[in-house]
Amino acid sequence: MQMIKRFRREWALHLLLVPGVLAAFIFSYVPMAGIVIAFQKYIPNKGIFHSPWVGWDNFKFMFQYPDIGQIMYNTIFIAVMKIIAGLLVPITISLLLNEIRRETFKRFVQTMIYLPHFLSWVLLGGILIDLLSPSQGIINQMLGWVGIKPIFFLGSNTWFPYTLVLSDVWKEFGFSTIVYLAALTSINPSLYEAAEMDGANRWRQTWHITLPGMLPIIVLLSTLSIGNILNAGFEQIFNLYSPIVYESGDIIDTFVYRLTFEKVQYGLATAVGLLKSIVALILISVSYTLAYRFAGYRIF
Repeated sequence: MQMIKRFRREWALHLLLVPGVLAAFIFSYVPMAGIVIAFQKYIPNKGIFHSPWVGWDNFKFMFQYPDIGQIMYNTIFIAVMKIIAGLLVPITISLLLNEIRRETFKRFVQTMIYLPHFLSWVLLGGILIDLLSPSQGIINQMLGWVGIKPIFFLGSNTWFPYTLVLSDVWKEFGFSTIVYLAALTSINPSLYEAAEMDGANRWRQTWHITLPGMLPIIVLLSTLSIGNILNAGFEQIFNLYSPIVYESGDIIDTFVYRLTFEKVQYGLATAVGLLKSIVALILISVSYTLAYRFAGYRIF
């Protein structure tokens, strides 16, 4: 009875949810029926209902695929580096910005580092290709000034993964920095005053007050990032890589893309994507459990 009264009182709010729920159902849940393709030798002109059933053959072939081990390694390696750098760089920059006393300059810096977050990888990919060109790129020209030979950042299997990480950090660290700066505002200023009266310098104040005050949000973002361990950044890599760097830059998402649109192996591509989704679901569940246990964060 109480639930009915509450619904009558809040029916307008529930009505506002209807478009979002319908969109999620149509674009997120209905396509799940396509999972059956992972167990078929899918033929487009026959459709799902008439394509031959192959059972687990696609999954067996996936694990026997010659490059699957390297692809898994690339995915995890690039994703882990992005997660680590995506935590350390914003924390460091937020601590440095917190020491700036001129609010005008501080806001200017925040705006400038936050701006790349709003740019797509299609645009940034073109910019990076020009900047990192081994012949005319400004980065290699600057390296030449100090006697370093040109480096083919986007065409070398040695440099390509690290180029991906650095460019991703450059694009996204501004957003995380704003989050950490917001966390800093919740720290009681009287703690700094008491520490200063006790003779603590700025470094000790940072170590014993600032970092512990940021610890809940650091733990939260760290645990939530576990769910992205298999998401190394399809859009970024797709706009920057080429066959010459498949060895070091090919990840699960780009592999699935090529299987689908270049090799037309729909069943195998769906099997790879399904396996990734299952692993991601497990990791996300673990990350939310850890976030609730160590940071008191819960979404449900």
